[in-house]
Amino acid sequence: MNNQLRPMTLGEILDRTAELYRNHFPLFVGISGIFAGTMLLVQMLHLGVLTLLGYPHIPPHLEWAYAVTLGVEVLAIALVAGLAIAAFNRTVAWIYLGETATVRAAAGSVLLRLRRYLWLMAVTVFRAWAPLYVLYVVLFAALFAILPSGFLFNPQVAQHPPAMNPSTAIGFLVGMLIFAPLFLGATIYGVIMWLRYSLAMPACVVEGLSTRQAIRRSIELSQGSRGRIFVLWLLVYVIRLLLGILFGFPFIILGLKHPGHALPLALLAVSEVAAFVTNTLIGPIYSTGLTLFYYDLRIRKEGFDIEWMMQAAGLLPQARTGLAGFPDTGASPGITGSTADMGH
Repeated sequence: MNNQLRPMTLGEILDRTAELYRNHFPLFVGISGIFAGTMLLVQMLHLGVLTLLGYPHIPPHLEWAYAVTLGVEVLAIALVAGLAIAAFNRTVAWIYLGETATVRAAAGSVLLRLRRYLWLMAVTVFRAWAPLYVLYVVLFAALFAILPSGFLFNPQVAQHPPAMNPSTAIGFLVGMLIFAPLFLGATIYGVIMWLRYSLAMPACVVEGLSTRQAIRRSIELSQGSRGRIFVLWLLVYVIRLLLGILFGFPFIILGLKHPGHALPLALLAVSEVAAFVTNTLIGPIYSTGLTLFYYDLRIRKEGFDIEWMMQAAGLLPQARTGLAGFPDTGASPGITGSTADMGH
């Protein structure tokens, strides 16, 4: 595939993403299944915690425990998603440069630098979404303070909210009016920052950069192309949403037929399995597109295609960073000789 090293339009990147996904479907789904399965395990553990808390009638004094475990679940899934992105970045980089890739090699490359990738994901998630997380904490604190005990899980409370005195009701409405623009602003801020950091993982994986270096590299490379990256993210989000609706349609119908009643844990478990299928199928698309954007911007801004051809011709020293391979340890399987040493 290295004969296609050239600048690409957004449409060409999307076409190339679909082509790679189609031509290497078993490879991508195999890698995705590992990390989607880990997410499924986290979600099942969360359901287990709900069982211990007494779901669906969790005592009011334990609702805070539910809120905390939900936050831990979201953070764990975000970190696992970061590892999945790293595995796909490594795999697509191998394929993009005409090298061999396997599920085992991709997973092994992540394990070799597990702490670095986890830390990079944690830092970027915190920098981008911390304001939104803070608002969620404040919102839940306000809800627990104002609304009656058991409002999260008690069907009767959910169906028949108790009457509040006028001053409390007005204060609640004013608070919601204040929160709405704050949430919107925090969401917009998070998206903008996430786009700035979107290429940090590919840069870390391919070039072996530290967390700080990868973030700076992403900010530099992504400048001027964040709108195109946003389009990729939006398309993947729409596809994921449509699949989620498709797989979750029975649960939506059940919820509409029985408003105010919590779904049985067995059905929640089935819905998590449906989410596992969605994550397995959709997971590779975004990461593949990001890696193609990474190489496209290096070609546009740094002449990576010329460097690669000169490297292949032996006109550049092999110590050049980030041309191919996995710096320090994880060269692609089947690569021998000088090609395996590139990127050290």
